[in-house]
Amino acid sequence: MTLRDTQEPAASAEPATVTFRSGDENCHAWYFPAECADLDGPAGRPVAVMAHGFGGTKDSGLEPFARAYAAAGIDVLAFDFRYFGASGGRPRQRVRMAEQLADYRAAVLAAARLPGVDPHRVVLWGVSLSGGHVFAAGAAASATAPDSAAVRASVAALVSVTPLVDGRAAGVLAVRESGITGVLRGTFGAVRAGLAGVTGGSGLIPLVGRPGDVAALTPDGYYESYRALAGPTWRNEIDPTVLLQLSGYRPARAAAALNLPVLVQIADFDRGAPPYAAAKAAFAARAEVRHYPCDHFGVWPGNPFFDAAVAHQLLFLRRHLALDESSGTRSSAGAR
Repeated sequence: MTLRDTQEPAASAEPATVTFRSGDENCHAWYFPAECADLDGPAGRPVAVMAHGFGGTKDSGLEPFARAYAAAGIDVLAFDFRYFGASGGRPRQRVRMAEQLADYRAAVLAAARLPGVDPHRVVLWGVSLSGGHVFAAGAAASATAPDSAAVRASVAALVSVTPLVDGRAAGVLAVRESGITGVLRGTFGAVRAGLAGVTGGSGLIPLVGRPGDVAALTPDGYYESYRALAGPTWRNEIDPTVLLQLSGYRPARAAAALNLPVLVQIADFDRGAPPYAAAKAAFAARAEVRHYPCDHFGVWPGNPFFDAAVAHQLLFLRRHLALDESSGTRSSAGAR
């Protein structure tokens, strides 16, 4: 890991830049140090590891979440998955579930090595597709043997925002929203793009489009909502082979193995990540659940339920990251 700006920036300053190795690639991250000592302990401050969802980049809406956490006394490491944003790796715009989970593991270890961080109070934060990833990553952390080197950085809590936890359920929802014709149009378009890649084309399709377009996401209004969040490194392109992975992507199966505090935030009218699948996973994880009367993007910055979603996250984390003043260990409020 390299930290190219070791001086903690002020709240209004640009975040420091961190790079860390994951597999054969360098992942690029922003570091937001805590702005108060409210959650400090003898071993340091808690830290949240954040990543975007399906095809997203850290400059596309993560910063307001990160700054709210920093203001509450939680350090944040917000990173780009390999192949996306400022991170390395080729071919670009490629989603591989196992590789993204490996990036999360590498990010946790990088966050634990940040100056002043308590390595035993790491928070996994994910949204949409990465909201599913954190179920799998958190379950793996819960199952880690006590004498393993990975325990040097241990996960203390998990926040999953409008998560995609069951690819099959997402496919059923897509058919209901776009019709079988629309889904088949997108699938055939993905196949054509993939074949074009073999013959010298880009091999990519649009990540988000309007209804009727050949794109990975086409619900009405999603094009405008995603573009409103888009940062400088975001590209409206995706490797279409991710669509073939989704049917087997079911991080909800890891929910019962979680042995740590979990918050799941569900958009009740979500047309991208099935809310009923998220609710089932939350039940299996014995999670705290918050519901919002909105669609998938309603909890993002600039939307009606962003402030409430962040407030609920911080309320949850203050309770579960709190330390017992006499012992310096996590208080009973932080136990499952």
